[in-house]
Amino acid sequence: MTIPLTQEAISAEIAGHRERYGEHLARGGAPSSHPDRAYAPYRGSLLRHPRQPLVAAGDPEMVELTGPAFGVTDVTELDHDLTRQHTGEPLGERITVAGRVLDRNGRPVRGQLVEIWQANASGRYAHRRDQHPAPLDPHFTGVGRCLTDDRGAYRFVTIRPGAYPWRNHANAWRPAHIHFSLFGTAFTQRLVTQMYFPGDPLFAYDPILQSVTDDAARERLIATYDHTLSVPEWSLGYRWDIVLDGPAATWIEEGRA
Repeated sequence: MTIPLTQEAISAEIAGHRERYGEHLARGGAPSSHPDRAYAPYRGSLLRHPRQPLVAAGDPEMVELTGPAFGVTDVTELDHDLTRQHTGEPLGERITVAGRVLDRNGRPVRGQLVEIWQANASGRYAHRRDQHPAPLDPHFTGVGRCLTDDRGAYRFVTIRPGAYPWRNHANAWRPAHIHFSLFGTAFTQRLVTQMYFPGDPLFAYDPILQSVTDDAARERLIATYDHTLSVPEWSLGYRWDIVLDGPAATWIEEGRA
């Protein structure tokens, strides 16, 4: 019988990794927004990160021509509002999440396809592989998409997701978060990241968030409450900008689940 690692053991591994990162900076090493792919406290990364050199997928131009495509007419009016995609009202706290997609120089990235997926208010995904014994919501699927406008702005209306267990170690719980996917100018340029909510008590216990060792980079993954985005008697508002490159870049998942 395998004895699962305790939270104390995971926390010790995280502290050791942060200490080594501090020593790296003390030696004059450059700060890094991206964690090691084989990050021991996050058990799945040891098994699922790439270990071999990348393999070219043929002619890049042919990949673009034969890949999927989308246009403005493919994104409907309801795609950005996850609370109106079904006939009934979903359960939970309604929220508005908005922000801008920017390049390294602060310029807007226009016409960007932004997709999100998330757990429901009980912390369960509408997916057959999610067997967490929390209730499913028949009126909430947890997926949405939109295109950025001329300011690079996006906007979603959704339900604040709940925390959920994920069996990385004993008593492991993921903080509430929303997954974001950005497709660039082509589907072969897809980037994936996660947005968290301010003040979550689970931050210190989550190996995925703590794998981002640089404090400033980790803070950029946390949305800010924005009262100007809150709609009276309807939803609370959160703002989260995504920077695609440069010193202020948002952490992007590389080979992670």
